[in-house]
Amino acid sequence: MWEYSKKVMNHYENPRNVGEIEDADATGEVGSLICGDALKLTLKIDNGIIKDAKFKTFGCGSAIASASALTELIKGKKLEEVRDITNKDIVKYLGGLPQEKMHCSVMGQEALEAALLDFKGEKKAEKEDDEGEIICKCFGVTDTKIKRVALSNNLHSVEEITNYTKAGGGCGSCLYKIEEILDDLWRNVDRIPGPGLGFGLGLGERQKKLSGGKMTVVQKIKRIEEILEDEIRPILRRDGGDIDLIDVVDNKVIVRLMGMCQGCHAAVLTLKGLVEEKLQELVDPEIEVVEHGLE
Repeated sequence: MWEYSKKVMNHYENPRNVGEIEDADATGEVGSLICGDALKLTLKIDNGIIKDAKFKTFGCGSAIASASALTELIKGKKLEEVRDITNKDIVKYLGGLPQEKMHCSVMGQEALEAALLDFKGEKKAEKEDDEGEIICKCFGVTDTKIKRVALSNNLHSVEEITNYTKAGGGCGSCLYKIEEILDDLWRNVDRIPGPGLGFGLGLGERQKKLSGGKMTVVQKIKRIEEILEDEIRPILRRDGGDIDLIDVVDNKVIVRLMGMCQGCHAAVLTLKGLVEEKLQELVDPEIEVVEHGLE
């Protein structure tokens, strides 16, 4: 069960500014009922000041609380003051949100951005996010949005991206693609020297440093595959053998020995003395390698 702050519960149970301004000067609509979350924000603007703000949302309690908080943040403010409001401001105002619900605050920020574009006579479709390649077809999330949200919120794992954008939270077929986007994004950031960026570290080392030494499941599997291909397989093939990755369950790596290695009296030595030792050294010291059918 997620823990919510008293302010989140208050805005959920007693949401402010619910409804729609009929003669609105600006309207921002984001999300969709198909994706499970939708938000419509309407604004009344006079002399560059937001005189009124109302919202309608289809979503969970966090979506309601985030939208309610957003309207309170922007009412009575000048347009130039609200242009820099981000999802972080919404979360801070609410006293925090569960990581799994951060996408609700992002939806609030996007609704505000869409409304401000509408006030200037521009359509949301002209936003940079909508010009990117759709990576998550389940929720319609583009690569441009993934990069923008990752940079603005300092996100480095697929799990974080899912929490903030819902990308990867459906069928899961886009998880590897999201991982590739993050790898490429932070690799480019690494080229810029600066304190705290981990400049000079390899990508794997930097990811582990940033995540407190813990890889995501996707990162771990990808790293294991790379080591098997680059470090292990060439050695085994010299003697007519080979290896195939079957599954990864927590820290248990299940493989199948093939060719001359299959049924070899030295198979255990190969698994423990070569494969397991190399994976423990380069991936995780807790890894255990077992042969398929003997796990």
